Amino acid sequence: MSELMVPLTIMSFLCTILFIFWRPHVNEAIPASVGAFFVFISGSVSFGDLLTITETIGGAAITIIATIVMAIVLESFGFFHWTAENLAAKSKGSGIRLFWYTNLLCFLMTLFVNNDGSILITTPILLLLLQKLGLKNHEKIPYLLSGALIATASSAPIGVSNIVNLIALKIVNMDLYMHTAMMFVPATLGLVLLALLLYAYFYRVLPRQLPTNRLTLSSKYSHPLKGDSSPIPREKRTKFMGYLLFFVLAVRASLFIASYIHFPVPAMAVIGSFFLLGWRWVYLKISPADMLKKTPWHILIFAFSMYVIIYGLHNIGLTQWLIQFFQPIVSGSLTQASVMMGLLVSILSNLFNNHPALMVGTLTLTNMGLDPLTLKIAYLASVIGSDIGSLLLPMGTLATLLWMHILKKGKVKITWGEYLRVTTIVIPITVLFTLVILAYWVSWLF
Repeated sequence: MSELMVPLTIMSFLCTILFIFWRPHVNEAIPASVGAFFVFISGSVSFGDLLTITETIGGAAITIIATIVMAIVLESFGFFHWTAENLAAKSKGSGIRLFWYTNLLCFLMTLFVNNDGSILITTPILLLLLQKLGLKNHEKIPYLLSGALIATASSAPIGVSNIVNLIALKIVNMDLYMHTAMMFVPATLGLVLLALLLYAYFYRVLPRQLPTNRLTLSSKYSHPLKGDSSPIPREKRTKFMGYLLFFVLAVRASLFIASYIHFPVPAMAVIGSFFLLGWRWVYLKISPADMLKKTPWHILIFAFSMYVIIYGLHNIGLTQWLIQFFQPIVSGSLTQASVMMGLLVSILSNLFNNHPALMVGTLTLTNMGLDPLTLKIAYLASVIGSDIGSLLLPMGTLATLLWMHILKKGKVKITWGEYLRVTTIVIPITVLFTLVILAYWVSWLF
């Protein structure tokens, strides 16, 4: 068995990644769990390692599932549909204004939910809206592509918007509050730059005038979470949604307060979800029991399985090899550590997907013997590479693979060439800018 350990672990990893790329519409937990099984039987991961992995991802998994539960409850009230309808109306017939509002929508959805959830929620709504506006295929792409890039990249400012970020936080022993204090400003500035670059690229093709009489969504719409319109009467909807928004913001803020006072963040996320479920139960008479069916439990299986595979690669010496190669580079100045680690994870993300890339990068960092500040900045740089640098190729993130699949179902054509013509310009500039700003921001803080 020992002779097969290394080749079987490597083949399991490669086959898992290739299958996810080849069949992005297939539940990602299936290939990941099969790959994890073969890694386990190869002997590169022991029972003790499985317990360590469970402890590492447990809190992150609970937090992200609680967040998704909140998203499903919000959708029950028609919150996302109402938001998109209002943003569209505020564009007042301007295609340029609509561009900025759609990007704002995608940014907020990632902050409130998570990156994959944001793609699943906003893309169908945008497809419907753009179709009702009567836009042609090439006119839809600026809104859809910029929205997808912003939605995915927006998981960088706060760790709670991405399950792999939460797992990595646990590995480097950094709390959510510290992550946000060090990351929010540079990552948000990076997002602003990304939005400006996208605007400059698409400026010529953005329609200047839109038919204002079409800027409302239909009362029924196709959506992966819920097919009906808002159950809240129209005359009460704005006020009710305002209360709902305030509650959600309070719950999100409570996660950072919990981190600051060292109260378990997963417990706070669960408490917030229970309150929101109770509100829905009282107002809409919908029992919380439906969450058992609607919650995407496969995310837990996927995260656990991918970490088993990565831990197997770690145990057969992959991270040791990376340590020997990158330790002299990362051990220099803070700027050097930020740029080099961010670029490394960006490359790995586009080759192998950002989930395994960030896990490999984080495990590598924790074994380099770096001083605490350099470790933290190198980890944050890895997150930038994973959340923003991974967008260079469509296969860099699961979210972009899902996005392309949704577009295909919505009969909007976008080729790899069209995608790359945009990302090869905007992503490298954004990543380098954000990594440099990160180094200077952290140096100023400390």
